[in-house]
Amino acid sequence: MRYEKIKSGILTILVLGSILLTWNLWTYQPNYATMEKNNYVEEVTVREKQEVQKIIRPDQILFHVKGRHYGTNNTTELEKVIKDLSRWAFFDIKNYSDKVENIEELTHDSGNAEIIFPGEVPIELYRSVLTIEGKKVPSFNFDRIIINVDSSEKENGIVYFVSSENQQVFISHISSTNLSEFNHDFYKNATQLPSYFAYKASEKRTIFLPEEETEMTTYKYLPLTLNSEEFKVALFNDPSFVQKSIVKQGEEYTNGSSKMSVNYQSNILKYINPTAEDNYMDSSYDLVKRSIDFVNEHGGWTDSYRFVSKSEYNRSVTFRLYSMDGFPVFNRNGLSEINEEWGRDEINKYERPNISLELPLPTEMQKVKRPSGHVALEYLQKKKDFKPELLEQMTLGFRMERDSDANRLILLEPAWFYRYDKTWVQITMEDLGGLQHGLE
Repeated sequence: MRYEKIKSGILTILVLGSILLTWNLWTYQPNYATMEKNNYVEEVTVREKQEVQKIIRPDQILFHVKGRHYGTNNTTELEKVIKDLSRWAFFDIKNYSDKVENIEELTHDSGNAEIIFPGEVPIELYRSVLTIEGKKVPSFNFDRIIINVDSSEKENGIVYFVSSENQQVFISHISSTNLSEFNHDFYKNATQLPSYFAYKASEKRTIFLPEEETEMTTYKYLPLTLNSEEFKVALFNDPSFVQKSIVKQGEEYTNGSSKMSVNYQSNILKYINPTAEDNYMDSSYDLVKRSIDFVNEHGGWTDSYRFVSKSEYNRSVTFRLYSMDGFPVFNRNGLSEINEEWGRDEINKYERPNISLELPLPTEMQKVKRPSGHVALEYLQKKKDFKPELLEQMTLGFRMERDSDANRLILLEPAWFYRYDKTWVQITMEDLGGLQHGLE
């Protein structure tokens, strides 16, 4: 009997102990410190972000006045024009292509101001610069904005958006007040600008070139090398898994699938992500917008870059360096460009300089004159097998090179360039073209 009481007591203690342990397990809260959420893709800012209007901008304006042509590439003057346009309201935009018999005449006729962009711009993206009224604005690309000053006497002014590539014209309207102000502020003063002449390369393309010599400036810069570690953090999903190695011409970073290489000699940074899906076609708007956003995410606008071209087929976008006075800069090794190729949701290839031109040397600057458009055009026309229909563009710009092997300075030298059969080529000063340098 005593043994049974002891047995019952032990059982009771075990049951109570079990209940107590179960209660503690249910109500126990570990005293862990709060863990911060770790976003592997850290936001890195190499430089400041840029708005669309700083990246997508025209590189020339032409005024067609009584059969003559005047124009400028000057950045300050172009900014004044775009600032004026940004205050306008554009309305009633619609496709006008079927009503235009000759796009060349519509574009270059007297009474027009022609704002020229280096590449085809999606109108959806440029709505952040211009005020476009209406909920259903058609989707289109343009590389020219034509302001018809002669329409100022009408109830509303007329502005055309023209695509040279697609041979399309979209018409829009603005208030007559806005047009009158533009006429007073810009068009009536156009004759003070340099004169241009027209060269009709083909039925669908007219190229305008300066009548006289152009005074330009030769620049020298002490380049600043960008921090590779910042690009590593910006480009790889999880930088902690990235391995760095020193190679013959520079350094490489890899996580096993993607690779970033930095070449010390060419100063080119390349990032390749072969795992990005590529079996799709993106719209013009999405392609250009995501390309600008991508560089903005890590503040990659280290110099004055502008959007110059895109390819929906290749899912690629190119931005080019421009001089402070508004001329394009060319380099045969790609040192003046930012190039992107996209997969479905990720960047597939990113190629850019790893230097910036932040330190100009004023004492090294000098004024030079470059030949007129007549002289440069005459050289091309004398070339063997030259076909005018393959001449797409012709412009003054800058050749970007190392000053010398011993000197690490960057030289920007003025020169003539032309785009022929999709390739940019330089005309040198040795007898105005004794040698050529392919750039793409």
